[in-house]
Amino acid sequence: MKGIEVVDRPASQSFYAVAGRLLFIQCFDRHLAARIERLVAGWQLTPVSSPDRNPDVKISFSASSLPAVPRGLTEFEIADGGHCYTARDQFYLNFPESLLRLEHKNPVCVSVFICGPTDVELGRVTSFAVCAALRRFGLFELHAAGVVAPNTNDGVLIIGPSGSGKSTLTLKLATAGWGYLSDDELLLSVIDEEVETRGFRSFFALAAPASVRGVGPGCFKTCFEPAGVFAAPAVSSVAPRFVLFASISGLKETQIAPLNQAETMSRLIRACPWATYDAAVAAAHLQLLSRLARQAQGFELRAGTDLLEPDRASHIISRCLLRVNNGD
Repeated sequence: MKGIEVVDRPASQSFYAVAGRLLFIQCFDRHLAARIERLVAGWQLTPVSSPDRNPDVKISFSASSLPAVPRGLTEFEIADGGHCYTARDQFYLNFPESLLRLEHKNPVCVSVFICGPTDVELGRVTSFAVCAALRRFGLFELHAAGVVAPNTNDGVLIIGPSGSGKSTLTLKLATAGWGYLSDDELLLSVIDEEVETRGFRSFFALAAPASVRGVGPGCFKTCFEPAGVFAAPAVSSVAPRFVLFASISGLKETQIAPLNQAETMSRLIRACPWATYDAAVAAAHLQLLSRLARQAQGFELRAGTDLLEPDRASHIISRCLLRVNNGD
């Protein structure tokens, strides 16, 4: 295969720690190894040079033709042209140029077979490989931003699809002194009967203004590491007290409306498709979301252009959270 160099022994082997779990990642292609190392560097995984125990997760990348998926599994299509195949103890994820196979062993083994993917597909399947393995240990990914209010230390999740303004709002709040976990991707887990969240993606990615984007939304994004940029430091983890389901209204004034617990739960399930797709851990995933819906007050946030004004985002959201804390 052009551009792929297969070797008999691993071209790279690395250990990483996250939320008390140890990951071992190896790659059998030199060119592929460098690309994967750059991807992993953008996540909040701690490199471990000399592990003192066996890994919880083993992820292997091989440059090869894609093996066949067994017959008889439940199949469904996911975003971006992928297909997932599941049973109680089997999990496959297939993209045009890659295939992920997860085996629930000790350690959890994830094999990724690749035949020349684009950077976008490689990033997608690598992220899915890590997240699918972590779900087996009660760590569930959420496409959301996480911030911490400066006066109350309340954790706030900002949930919405790409283009809903999560990163821009997180930037505005962090600039105003709010703590931050991530602008786009989080990990949720239950600690001492409480849902806790931590950042997963370490860098911020902001879409260019519409006037300079070119064709299609989000064509250009500016990426940067937030460390040292904001006055408040990064927060390692926090128990969420509020959940904002964000969208862009196009109006001048921002509108925020409270949601009841059932509405909050319904929206959390829509934001977390793996809570129903991944059969092996679906029950635990749904239990976590139910706990989060009871723990955190949900809001619908229809962002207006006023949030772009200096300190306006902090003022509007702080005032809303204060009213809830005061019982208004």
